[in-house]
Amino acid sequence: MKDSNLILFDFNTKSNISNWRVVDDVVMGGRSNGNFRLNKNGHAEFYGDVSLENSGGFSSVRYRFESIQTLNSKEIVIRLKGDGKKYQFRVKDKSNNNYSYISTFTTSGNWENITIQLSEMYPTFRGRKLNMDNFSAESIEQIAFLIGNKKQQHFKLEIDKIFFSK
Repeated sequence: MKDSNLILFDFNTKSNISNWRVVDDVVMGGRSNGNFRLNKNGHAEFYGDVSLENSGGFSSVRYRFESIQTLNSKEIVIRLKGDGKKYQFRVKDKSNNNYSYISTFTTSGNWENITIQLSEMYPTFRGRKLNMDNFSAESIEQIAFLIGNKKQQHFKLEIDKIFFSK
């Protein structure tokens, strides 16, 4: 990692994760159950079960913060270890927007760096792509991870670090 990179979150055993919020399909009547915690190694763990009951099918964890400038950044890099499943990484330029800009990635089961080009993140609302331009804002106020692969499944995503890169 270069010194010029802006760290968004670097998890460790003393990290304050109180501003991270799990939002599951229960907000729409579903039965999925996501959790978020720090493990003994100081990594964040987003884990649980996705259920398709009652038209459910997703779990997410969101982190809202004061606006961070993205003008000098071209990509977001996430150091993580997944379970071989597909996830979405989501950003919002304004936390009160109904839509998010998303990028989908598949994990390998090993520690890896996932690199997401900000300019390739496209806008969606409730799973539908919107007829708007890709991300080009000068700042972001929220990030999120979401799993919703249209199947019932257990999931676990460990996150070490999230940072902007030039």
